[in-house]
Amino acid sequence: MALQVGDKAPSLLGVNQDGKEIKLADYAGKKVVLYFYPKDNTPGCTAEACSLRDGYDELRKEGYEVIGVSTDSASSHQKFISKQNLPFNLIADTDKKLSETFGTWGEKSMYGKQYMRMLRTTFLIDETGTIIRVILPKEVNTKEHAAQILRL
Repeated sequence: MALQVGDKAPSLLGVNQDGKEIKLADYAGKKVVLYFYPKDNTPGCTAEACSLRDGYDELRKEGYEVIGVSTDSASSHQKFISKQNLPFNLIADTDKKLSETFGTWGEKSMYGKQYMRMLRTTFLIDETGTIIRVILPKEVNTKEHAAQILRL
């Protein structure tokens, strides 16, 4: 069962690129953009991360912090952060626990074949830890994601 608007986000989000536990309480008093993406260093995921990087100052002015989540390893995240100069944490959800909790690990199909993968989804979480908006896979604009969030 996927988390929805009005639900409380879990307090423990996972482990970041440096092996540090990331908790929602670390962002107390701030809104959080928690975005789930399929894979480091792929075209769509890079466009999305770079949009959030380029809009990071504006997002922070509006009270948001950004956290990315994929099933890639911490070392993959470190390389992605370094290569793209990302100023925010990336959670290494290698066991898919967080993705399954949020309902972002799901079935996709390509060329008639079904397979499981991360569904690109963004959750906006308010200062109390409540989900206030979900941007679904078909709604995410990877190239303009920061501006898309700021318009909501």
